[in-house]
Amino acid sequence: MNPGVVKVVVDEYERALYFSRLPVPFPRDAVRRYGSLETALRNEPLWLSSFRKHTGLYVYRRDVLLAFARWPQSELERLESLEQLRALEHGVKIKAIKASTASIGVDTIEDLERVRSIVEEENCSLEFKL
Repeated sequence: MNPGVVKVVVDEYERALYFSRLPVPFPRDAVRRYGSLETALRNEPLWLSSFRKHTGLYVYRRDVLLAFARWPQSELERLESLEQLRALEHGVKIKAIKASTASIGVDTIEDLERVRSIVEEENCSLEFKL
């Protein structure tokens, strides 16, 4: 539910179809049954597995990157505040590769503090083991 965590919808070839700050695809029927997305997810937690978290590392060919820099910001990009939507709207294919381990995006001060806390805990447990 956190809009700071970007979600991605992919096709059968693992190419991005859309990125959003809201959970997508939207489980319309479950929301109708329970009245809200939050209540639907609480009552049917299996829906959570249909959402894919996006942490981006982008690699573009030089010509695509130069073209991207010339394209004006798109309406979808402005609405979601996600620049990769500009690339999708211009027909750029974005391959989504599933990470082998969980990751943490650092986009806010709160994210940074969370990562610092995790690193500190890991360092403490390493020192304890030594």
